[in-house]
Amino acid sequence: CGTVKSTFFFFTSFAVLFLQMGWGDLGAFGEPSKETPNLDQMASEGMLFLDFYTANPLCSPSRAALLTGRLPVRNGFYTTNGHARNAYTPQDIVGGIPDSELLLPELLKKAGYVNKIIGKWHLGHRPQFHPLKHGFDEWFGSPNCHFGPFDNRALPNIPVYRDWEMIGRYYEDFKIDLKTGEANLTQIYLQEALDFINKQQASQQPFFLYWAIDATHAPVYASKYFLGTSQRGLYGDALREIDDSVGKILKHLQKLGISENTFVFFTSDNGAALISAPKQGGSNGRFLCGKQTTFEGGMREPAIAWWPGHIPAGGVSHQLGNVMDLFTTSLSLAGLQPPSDRQIDGIDLLPTILQGKLIDRPIFYYRGNEMMAVRVGLYKAHYWTWSNSWEEYSKGIDFCPGQNVSGVTTHTQEEHTTLPLLFHLGRDPGEKYPLSFASDEYQRAMERVAVVVQQHKATLVPGVPQLNVCDQAVMNWSPPGCEKLGKCLKPPKSDPKKCFWPH
Repeated sequence: CGTVKSTFFFFTSFAVLFLQMGWGDLGAFGEPSKETPNLDQMASEGMLFLDFYTANPLCSPSRAALLTGRLPVRNGFYTTNGHARNAYTPQDIVGGIPDSELLLPELLKKAGYVNKIIGKWHLGHRPQFHPLKHGFDEWFGSPNCHFGPFDNRALPNIPVYRDWEMIGRYYEDFKIDLKTGEANLTQIYLQEALDFINKQQASQQPFFLYWAIDATHAPVYASKYFLGTSQRGLYGDALREIDDSVGKILKHLQKLGISENTFVFFTSDNGAALISAPKQGGSNGRFLCGKQTTFEGGMREPAIAWWPGHIPAGGVSHQLGNVMDLFTTSLSLAGLQPPSDRQIDGIDLLPTILQGKLIDRPIFYYRGNEMMAVRVGLYKAHYWTWSNSWEEYSKGIDFCPGQNVSGVTTHTQEEHTTLPLLFHLGRDPGEKYPLSFASDEYQRAMERVAVVVQQHKATLVPGVPQLNVCDQAVMNWSPPGCEKLGKCLKPPKSDPKKCFWPH
């Protein structure tokens, strides 16, 4: 195997297709409308992961985990402003991905790879956090979510970048019609991907493509051709366009004759946002709750590996996987070893993908600075439970609509560290029936779980939290390139404060 890795695998390119959707959004995972034929075909030609997780139930920390192979609590993408609070990178965030973190494209670049990010970066928008300073060679997309439109006085509209400089702003130069949901962004992102692949194929360069589009993130959008075509409303329209785009990317790889040298992985950064459903959010299938929570619906994701000629068609795996594994697996594909000077949480999934092996490993469910739960085998132990506060819930913010489970989907932070709530996810994937504390099964399972948790906490060295401080002066007032476009805006006086994270 070592010889193979140092020769053939070195020339393997790979693409990670990363966006927000739920486990139950694809036909291959049982969605009844069957409106994702290309992703379903991708699954039939590759390997479907049924037990694949994100590293956090929110966007920014998940992306940091994917690109570093490390839990957000290690790489700094968390907050200590409140216990077990989700945090991300809005415009006023001061922090971002630390220079001390080694990102996947930085390591691949040293091995001769050309790296491009298309879509949402979300790891900090100040100059020192720019993706081209962290290993990417090209970027087309935005530093933040496509929220807006803003008035450019209290808040600036989000910029869209090509490489080092902005080329416009959302809602001004890159239109999103909030009334109809029409926007052409997915088509632009698709063409960027195809052009990049063409360029690297022509120059015989191995590449890493990180396609991080955001059409299924509220406010949801789709291009005119797809509007009104889904049984599932605007969200379904956006999903159909993404499905179509994925199909075109895969077919393009085949047309160019490089599909057998290109490993492609499709997954999500967090579960479907049920708070936005059904018009602006997806489905988490049988699983409990959604985005923002550490229940299965918030962190178990659809995942498909595709590599013609290497991955046997029609494979289905119960391997416990995590987005952090894409870091280590990608390095393995490139014939590289992960950094040895830090704790890497991602594992190499190639033995699973190529040989069907199952690797014993736990899944940790973090919310901010707290380990809320852990999965070991088919058992999941909740050490803390919380959906959201009564205050937020009373405003109509519901992360678990129609799914209240007494004593589980709590609206206060409930500690269970003495007697964790334990579920068997094989018999009870919806986390509705905790095992009896007095049962022999509970005692046996918790003996195993307790050892895993003890080992994890004993070796955990938290990173410096990057998501604690906010300041309106650091917003996207005058990004690089704004002067060429006449789009520089005057920032307010700096007034750094603790960020408020309600969830």
